[in-house]
Amino acid sequence: MCGMSQQSSTNSEAPLGAGVGKRIHAWVLDRFGDRYERLVSDRKRALLGGLRGEILEIGPGTGPNLGYYADGCRWVGVEPNPFMDRYLYESARKAGLNVEIRRGTAEELPAPDASIDAVVSTLVLCSVRDPERVLREIARVLKPGGEFVFIEHVAAPGGTRLRRIQRMIRPLWKVIGDGCCPDRETARAIQAAGFAQVELEEFGLPLGPVSPQIAGRAVR
Repeated sequence: MCGMSQQSSTNSEAPLGAGVGKRIHAWVLDRFGDRYERLVSDRKRALLGGLRGEILEIGPGTGPNLGYYADGCRWVGVEPNPFMDRYLYESARKAGLNVEIRRGTAEELPAPDASIDAVVSTLVLCSVRDPERVLREIARVLKPGGEFVFIEHVAAPGGTRLRRIQRMIRPLWKVIGDGCCPDRETARAIQAAGFAQVELEEFGLPLGPVSPQIAGRAVR
């Protein structure tokens, strides 16, 4: 895929004294992400396999999406956690994918206006500090007609027992999940972000507090 694996990174070295929590989070994702991948592999194949051109993935983590992209793509990952890099590089090697990692956050994407064909987010919008700003940034960097592709866990319907559980566990969940908010209303935020078209599927997975999920695409 995309030729032989060649990796480059911008400021990818982990800084001295970087948080132990981020190192642990990278290790946990690498060791325990397989179950989730089995549950969503068909959806990822359908959503990611047809993407072409310049692809920017926000918060790619350990690189579970890299094996789904088609030949000829150019992949850039914006990853704030430097401890993810070695796992990303290994995933890229296995996929035979050329990758570039840029250090940054989704609230301020290191990419010019209208320069990207597709932006990908899987299990990221739950943990960003400002999801509305992130969605504005995604729209900014997308070319006209470009696609924002997403799979995210979301808040349970209001008034349900699960929604109460999500709200109750949120403080601890954010600590162990590197900022993850289990009750974030991400579907509503995407639909209100001003995209020309939004296709969104709601579905459930056997994942306890994060069982409500959405998947789809939005067109700039």
